[in-house]
Amino acid sequence: MSAKTITLGDVNVGDKLPELAVDITSSLIVGGAIASNDYTPVHHDKGAAQAAGMQDVFMNILTTNGLVGRFVTDWAGVNAAIKGVSIKLGTPNLPGDTMKFNGSIAEKDEAAGTVVVQLAGKNTWGNHVEGTVTVALPAA
Repeated sequence: MSAKTITLGDVNVGDKLPELAVDITSSLIVGGAIASNDYTPVHHDKGAAQAAGMQDVFMNILTTNGLVGRFVTDWAGVNAAIKGVSIKLGTPNLPGDTMKFNGSIAEKDEAAGTVVVQLAGKNTWGNHVEGTVTVALPAA
């Protein structure tokens, strides 16, 4: 995480955020499901996931949403505040893969003190998640 918070004056439309690579492990998938009270078997039981046609347990949307927030706040710093998230899922995240987040500033609203980050988290199958995050940044 950034020790210094990014300010609104530090960013411009088109600026890219630093890539974040997240190793996808069974522990991350199962821990995220349990932490979000999602006890759907396909998120913690390999046999149930295989019976549903997957090769292993797969990540739930709440864990993905948390990782999206991490990607943005690691860049923006501790004094930033997420104001909105709009994401859609694509390919599943399975153990043994790596999801790489990339993003850029799509909009900047000086009056509101916010930026919109357009992002994607991609694994070896393609985009696991795509969307936008609106984040309030402190004034310069």
